[in-house]
Amino acid sequence: MPDINVYAAASLTNALNEIRALYIRSRPGVGLTMTYGGSGALQQQIERGAAADVFLSAASSQIDALQSQGLLLPDTRRDLLGNQIALVVPIGSTGINSFRDLTAARVRRIAIGNPAAVPAGEYAQEVFASYGIKNQLRPKLTLYGDVRQVLAAVESGEADAGVVYVTDARVSTTTRIAAVAPRRTHTPIIYPVAVLRNSRNPEAARDFENFLFSSQARAVFEKYGFPAGTLTAPASQWLRGLQALSGAE
Repeated sequence: MPDINVYAAASLTNALNEIRALYIRSRPGVGLTMTYGGSGALQQQIERGAAADVFLSAASSQIDALQSQGLLLPDTRRDLLGNQIALVVPIGSTGINSFRDLTAARVRRIAIGNPAAVPAGEYAQEVFASYGIKNQLRPKLTLYGDVRQVLAAVESGEADAGVVYVTDARVSTTTRIAAVAPRRTHTPIIYPVAVLRNSRNPEAARDFENFLFSSQARAVFEKYGFPAGTLTAPASQWLRGLQALSGAE
């Protein structure tokens, strides 16, 4: 039976681990290996010839880059999910309830993903810019390789606050969401998926991609906070599904 190597954004870890178990039970004998990390770093590994069959990115730019190089299997690229940006702080922390509060002198370290390789870091910078606080926050920023590292920095107290996805914040028991970035403050967040042209098992890879759009997978994604209706609806529809999460500060 075929082996499938899936490269996926770190923010998908919990949901995809559960979906992996469902898929394996439904496809006895199929091997399914998951590699998680920052989308930009995974893109670079694929460009260097990593043996990936399926790629799930937390932003369109990484998939765009691979597509421009002819590294995607034609007609396999699809938009899978949406998400939203959250500001998280240690659960006992007080005094930080908005992105603007990050400019206060008491906030010394802010964790974000490295914008050069982590889409959540790019979105974070867009949010800061939208509030006119990007330059003020620059000396406070500590950059990490993926959103789970950002979350861990806040959980451990290494950082006073961090910017992650809402879905990452939901899995943490030691941090709280201080604010959710309104939709207008950043580029729409889209998680595209595609099969790689150099896949060793393209049919099996296509089958797994299709499974990601199944009702079983949808239930898991929704369980972990990815908005309902994002799996099959066009961007305009799933963005409306985020409305409840994106109130103004």
